[in-house]
Amino acid sequence: MKIKIQTLDGSAAKGDIELNDAIFGLEPRADILHRVVTWQLEKRRGPARAARERSEVARTGKKFGRQKGGGTARHGDRRAPIFIGGGKAHGPRARTFGHSLNKKVRALGLKMALSAKAKGGSLIVVDNLDVASGKTQTLAGQLAKLGVNRALFIDGDATNVSFARASANIGGVNLLPVIGANVYDILKHDTLVLTRAAVEQLEVRCNG
Repeated sequence: MKIKIQTLDGSAAKGDIELNDAIFGLEPRADILHRVVTWQLEKRRGPARAARERSEVARTGKKFGRQKGGGTARHGDRRAPIFIGGGKAHGPRARTFGHSLNKKVRALGLKMALSAKAKGGSLIVVDNLDVASGKTQTLAGQLAKLGVNRALFIDGDATNVSFARASANIGGVNLLPVIGANVYDILKHDTLVLTRAAVEQLEVRCNG
């Protein structure tokens, strides 16, 4: 599959690039994409820290007062929830939400997400992400010419500093290094924009 390499302002003047059909030309499967996205979102959840309940608090179990005649309620020990240092009544319990997913399924999901963008015409390849002086106004004008609104930009090993600075205040525009490319973010955005370096490194990553 061949695709034109554009500049950030939308002009196609950088020739063509050959995309690997084993990565960008697969037929997307909804079940694989659903499994990978579900795994990502569940791994992202933060479980609550467990609280110690009455039976787990390290305090004496000795009855500290008389059963009658003390003028207060009858208590067996200081582990009761109403006392300072006592156990928590109905406290949060530790839970794990994540589940394992085979590495081959995760890799296949990434390939299918990339293929879905390529087949849907939502994939753009640019030469680089250089923004003159890192100005937000300059980048906004370039994105308007490029015709993107909600877009995920994926760069090479390290993200472009000028683009990161310029895009920080533009809603719907996100930037990731190639190591951070993932199925959920790719599918969530309307457009996927890859640099030439990102394409090369994604092919290495997916074939590795």
